[in-house]
Amino acid sequence: MVCFRIYNTLTRSVDTLDPVEPGLVRIYCCGPTVYDYPHIGNWRTFTFTDLLRRSLLANGYRVLEVMNLTDIDDKIIAGMVREGKSLEEFTAPFVEAFFADLDRLRIQRAEHYPRATGHIGEIVELIGRLEEAGHVYRSGGSVYYRIRSFDGYGRLSRLDAGGIRDGARVDVDSYDKESARDFALWKGGKEEPVGWDSPWGRGRPGWHIECSAMSMKYLGGTFDLHLGGVDLIFPHHENEIAQSEGATGEPFVRCWVHAEHLLVEGEKMSKSLGNYYTLGHLLDKGFKPSAIRYLLLSTHYRSKLNFTIEALHGAASAVGRLRDFERRLEDYSPRAGTAPAPAVRCAEAFTTALADDLAIGGALAALFDFVREVNRQIDEGTLSGEGRRRALDDLHECDRVLDVLRPDAEAGDEGLAAWVEKLVAERNQARTRRDFARADAIRLELADKGILLEDGPQGTRWKRAE
Repeated sequence: MVCFRIYNTLTRSVDTLDPVEPGLVRIYCCGPTVYDYPHIGNWRTFTFTDLLRRSLLANGYRVLEVMNLTDIDDKIIAGMVREGKSLEEFTAPFVEAFFADLDRLRIQRAEHYPRATGHIGEIVELIGRLEEAGHVYRSGGSVYYRIRSFDGYGRLSRLDAGGIRDGARVDVDSYDKESARDFALWKGGKEEPVGWDSPWGRGRPGWHIECSAMSMKYLGGTFDLHLGGVDLIFPHHENEIAQSEGATGEPFVRCWVHAEHLLVEGEKMSKSLGNYYTLGHLLDKGFKPSAIRYLLLSTHYRSKLNFTIEALHGAASAVGRLRDFERRLEDYSPRAGTAPAPAVRCAEAFTTALADDLAIGGALAALFDFVREVNRQIDEGTLSGEGRRRALDDLHECDRVLDVLRPDAEAGDEGLAAWVEKLVAERNQARTRRDFARADAIRLELADKGILLEDGPQGTRWKRAE
């Protein structure tokens, strides 16, 4: 197990990971609010989470990951009322789409995906502990956290809590509060279509308390990594610290890790600008999930990612280069009587780079230097059989993190594959009987459907044109 270093927003430094339980990294990531389909800015964060998870696994750690689903908030209630649906009916399509897109982008599943509505008991219990500790007050049927009761407020975002005024990025809503700095733990005192009974009356939880209750249930009062986008640092994550540590008196999270914003063509993503993309939008334009995944992974998580159509085409080319390299290795047969060149390796350099604050640029540089050198040996016929085996092993070890080598799954793939394989077999038979006209006709028929054939020592392979 190597030394793993990651940037900690709390300390403003790259810190050595020191898990509470040696060898096991407990992770919480703020997941989607299921009132709409996630956009590519959300997927940048979730793909970064996947990169961190896989990098830890590749470097010998075990992982216990929790990603919540926020399935009750103002926007969800407004949506269900507007469409005349129950909470479950309104949120179900968005939950289903989230998990489908998660799989399309090959993001490994977390161990737990708790929903806020499934943890009302834990939320009420946590608010009760905060009330006993003197951190809350009641007003108009709601319960609020009194910021001035927690001395450490502001240390994550480096904001002066005393300087926060109305109109700042805080929870300014229709509920009565003593101060603009305070935030709602339990929202009650008015008729709403969804609510639960509590010691403070019928109501529903505030957003911030949900994450504290769920993370501590599955990961303990103190855990290792809390992830999210930079937009969540204040107030959400700042409030999580206040309410969690206010209840336990112990450090909440050892390391806070945040991914930077995503831009589209150099501008903030906005529906009004016409540059707002979901994964579905991009798939409808013909882009493959593997190319989208590669682009989202390829910029360091602490740098803004400029998402452009040109960059997507470049990502597709990079994925194609890796897949072509894999095929060359699989088809390669060493030449007899040729002195073999030294074996080229890259997996150790790749995973070591990722252990240093997820240095994806260094990891990809090591990978493509390796591809270039092994391709040169293949061209010269100096790659040995052992070198070929080791090169494939290293490529696949790197792809355990990248996960872009497998063909992209699409609707109708099974029927398409059967049709292509049938024609490939027919073409092989035509070539065997030297009916090259028929063989060429089949190749052209497949090409018209976007299927390319590659003949090699191991037989004929097919792939979609990028």
